[in-house]
Amino acid sequence: MLAVPALVGIVFLVLPLAALVGRVQWPTLWQDVTSPEALNALRLSLITGLVATSICLLIGIPLALFIARAAPRTAALLRAVVTVPLVLPPMVGGLSLLFLFGRSGWLGWTGWQVPFTTVAVVLAQTFVALPFLVLALEGAIRTSGIDYERTAAGLGAGSWTILWRVTLPLAAPGLLSGTVLCFARAAGEFGATALFAGNAPGVTQTMPLAIYTAFNGAGVSQGSAIALSLMLLVTSVAVLLLVRGWRPGGGVAVQEELR
Repeated sequence: MLAVPALVGIVFLVLPLAALVGRVQWPTLWQDVTSPEALNALRLSLITGLVATSICLLIGIPLALFIARAAPRTAALLRAVVTVPLVLPPMVGGLSLLFLFGRSGWLGWTGWQVPFTTVAVVLAQTFVALPFLVLALEGAIRTSGIDYERTAAGLGAGSWTILWRVTLPLAAPGLLSGTVLCFARAAGEFGATALFAGNAPGVTQTMPLAIYTAFNGAGVSQGSAIALSLMLLVTSVAVLLLVRGWRPGGGVAVQEELR
């Protein structure tokens, strides 16, 4: 009995994507993808996405560790704070960043011109993508427990040694999936970027913004927009296959080493 609604759900998810693929202008696909406007949007999305992911790793790994090892009430509170960008409308996130870094915002007195720059793109992407890394890694660390860490400490290992050779290898699946999803979310960010960073070609116009602009009659052609949409779809599928197909042996190696 459950097969029918399950099939309806699958069809509902697959048909829009099939309709997108069906609108691709295959004879001009390469030309559309390699147009100067499309290449600029693609380059900016990749660069800012990688920078945002690096920032997320730098601040997200310590945050995930802190939440995983905190007291239950503190962990629940911090987890709720981290989850807010996931449920917050992206435009609200962009507005919040604007009120923080804008000229009349809390940090406006510094004179640092952040809004409507490439830096604003990176900040917006980091804001919306950080929860994916933190929640995935925190769950993996919490699930792995602390028995092997205590064993390593009992054998004389220092804190940094335990972190790099025990804690993170055991949580490697969560770290990898969180990092990949974090990059995918950053590269596909639209709402917060549009409001906080604007839509200047070559400066803040990422692939989602280029696609939106094209279907409003400006910027890249609709053929390029559809081609970029196809590229984002292929990237998303590749990300999912990468996360699904990776079978880490780090946890097993740690267990064997401690034994």
